[in-house]
Amino acid sequence: MFESLSQRLQNTFDNLGKGGKITEQDVTNAMRDVRLALLEADVALPIVKDFVARVRERAIGAEVHKKLRPTEQVIKIVHEELIATLGEPGRLSFSGSHKPHVIMMVGLQGSGKTTSAAKLAMYLRKEGRQPFLIAADTYRPAAVDQLVTLAKQTSIPYYEEGVKASPPDIVARGMEAAKKASVSVVIVDTAGRLQIDETLMRELEEIKRRTNPAEILLVADAMTGQEAVNIATGFNERLSITGLILTKVDGDARGGAALSMRAVTGVPIKFMGTGEKISLDTLEPFHPDRIADRILGMGDMMSLIERAESLYNEEEAMKLQKKMMENTFTLQDFLDQLRNIKRMGPISQILGMIPGVSKLQLQGQINNQDVEARIKKVEAIICSMTPRERERPLKILNASRKKRIAAGSGVEVRDVNDVLKQYQQMQGMMEMLRKGKFPKIPGLTDGLGL
Repeated sequence: MFESLSQRLQNTFDNLGKGGKITEQDVTNAMRDVRLALLEADVALPIVKDFVARVRERAIGAEVHKKLRPTEQVIKIVHEELIATLGEPGRLSFSGSHKPHVIMMVGLQGSGKTTSAAKLAMYLRKEGRQPFLIAADTYRPAAVDQLVTLAKQTSIPYYEEGVKASPPDIVARGMEAAKKASVSVVIVDTAGRLQIDETLMRELEEIKRRTNPAEILLVADAMTGQEAVNIATGFNERLSITGLILTKVDGDARGGAALSMRAVTGVPIKFMGTGEKISLDTLEPFHPDRIADRILGMGDMMSLIERAESLYNEEEAMKLQKKMMENTFTLQDFLDQLRNIKRMGPISQILGMIPGVSKLQLQGQINNQDVEARIKKVEAIICSMTPRERERPLKILNASRKKRIAAGSGVEVRDVNDVLKQYQQMQGMMEMLRKGKFPKIPGLTDGLGL
C-alpha cells in the first residue's frame, strides 16, 4: 500500500528548487504534482483539495530552518499534514460500558470481517483480556463455519447457532453464554452485503440496541478506492462507528482509502491487517506518524523493532548476544535467524521499514524478488549441510563436501564458497567486537543484497 503515492511524492520532492527560500512557483509546481499523486492514489477529491490548500498555505515563502534544505522543509510540512489527515492514533476504548465489553465488526462482504475478528481476538488475548467470538453472519456461505474454524485454531471461546435464527437473536443468546463464561470482551462478527442496503442496516441497528457496544469497527478493504468514502459515510450515518480496520494493506492498494475514510468519518483508524494468516504479526495497531514516514520513504523502524521483539523472549535474545560476543555463532544460528526474518513478513515489507531502503526499492536499485531468491539460496545451502558441518564449516568443509552440498541445494560450488566467505567475514567482525573494536559491518547480509 502507498507504493505509487510514495514514488510520486518522492519524485516531486527531488525536483524542488535548491534556494535558501521556497518560492511560490516551487510550491505551485510541487502542489500540482502532489495533487495528481493523491488523486492517482484514489484519495477523494475534497480531501485532496483540503490537504493541498493546507500545505500550500504553510509552504509559500516559508523560511528554511537552519538545519533544513528547501526540499526538506516542504517534506516536513507534507509529513506533518499527512499525520494531521490520518488523525490521532486510535486505541480501543472500553470506558463507559459494562463487562463483557462488546465490539461489533461491520462492513461489506469480502472486506475481511471474519478474519479480522479472529485476529483481533488474538490481539486482545495478548493484551491480557479474555475474548469471546459470536458468529452472527448468517448470510454469507460458510461464514459461521469459517469463524468456528478460526476460533478453534486460536483456542478462542465462541458461540454459534448456525444460520437459521435471526442475527440479533443469535447475538442476544451469545451474550448470555459470554456472561456465563466470565469473559471480558465479546467480538460480534456481523453480516455484510455486496453493497449497503436498508435490511442490513436495520439488522445492525438492532444488534447495536441489544448489546450497547463499546466499539463499532468498520472493516474496510484497502483496495476499495474512491468507493471507500461512500461506504464509510453510509455505515457512520446509521451506526456512528467508533473506528476503522483497514485490511489487505499488503496488496496492490493505492492507499487512498486510509486518507479518505479517516477524513470523512472523523473516526480513527485503529488497526491494519495483512493477509489471511491468523497471527499476531498480521494485525497491527495503526500509527499515523509511522504511516506518514512510510509514504515519504522514511522507513518505519519502530514497527520493525516491534516485529523483531515479538519473535524473541529475553532469554533467547541473551543467548544470541552471548554467542555473538563469544564468537561462537554458527551457520545453524544464522539459519535460525533467516527463518525468523521470514516470519516477520514479506521481505519487501521488512526492507521498506528500513529508512532509505524504500526509496531504493522504488528506484529499482533493490530488487525484492532477487533478495528473496538469495535468502532461499543461502537457506538451501545451509540445509544441505550436516549438523556437524554447520557447527564447524570452515574447518571440515573440503572440496568433496562442498560439491555434495552444492548438488544437494541446486547451486554451484562457488555459491557455497560465497556463503563460507561471508561467514568468515562475520566471524572476523565478531572477534573485533569482542576486543572492543567497531568495524564497518560487512556480514552475511552483504551476500543477500541487503
